[in-house]
Amino acid sequence: MEIKEQINREKLPGHVAVIMDGNGRWARKQGFVRVKGHEKGVGAVKATVEAAAELGIRYLTLFAFSTENWNRPKYEIDALMKLLVQAINNEMESLMENNIRLTVIGDLQALPPKSQRELLKAIGTTSNNTGLTLVLALSYSSRWEIVETCRKVVEEVQKGNMKPEEIDVHSFASMLTTTDMPDPELLIRTSGEYRISNFLLWQIAYTELYFTSTLWPDFTKEEFHKAILDYQNRERRFGLTSEQINQVEATKKKPTK
Repeated sequence: MEIKEQINREKLPGHVAVIMDGNGRWARKQGFVRVKGHEKGVGAVKATVEAAAELGIRYLTLFAFSTENWNRPKYEIDALMKLLVQAINNEMESLMENNIRLTVIGDLQALPPKSQRELLKAIGTTSNNTGLTLVLALSYSSRWEIVETCRKVVEEVQKGNMKPEEIDVHSFASMLTTTDMPDPELLIRTSGEYRISNFLLWQIAYTELYFTSTLWPDFTKEEFHKAILDYQNRERRFGLTSEQINQVEATKKKPTK
């Protein structure tokens, strides 16, 4: 039986986040420059988006470019920004055909003007689509996001729109860049590294983590299916005991009068 056929469609994670790592190492192994790894990685993005959409997952967030990535060599940054624009233009028809909505989180003002324009155009074009929401994390880092959210909270307090005692987990989360989406239930990282790398630190408080040694350009639909199946074989307790979880599930199954 194929891995996909073993997946329970009724127990899918609503939101999957992915740290796409290993493009550079893939290129070195093949004797190519790093940029070739990023170009090859576009195919893995397409496969992952298709796999998520086919299963019926609601949100997929891809860590495409971090704030720390701005420290990379200029030629690599320029190539990545050009690749971003090309990928958006090449995949627009597919996004529309598959009812996929595109959105972005991160400091978009740091991106080159052309990248900003193409992103905003694609976001607008796909805004009415109701299937998978594809979230690109661009010029993003969790520390940047948390600091920006703290600034928003301070501004609201200074304006008199919020009292200090009203600041709690829920009000703070409502000002994050991910306010309109659920927290990830599954985080996948490729390439054999066991780090979070400043990605969605607030949002992954109770997220299941899945690490694979597969380099990102070699990540396929089957690899994605493996991660989903692994997630479904875990027990998510959110601080409760297994007995408490079983009681909650039993209560849900009781017929209502």
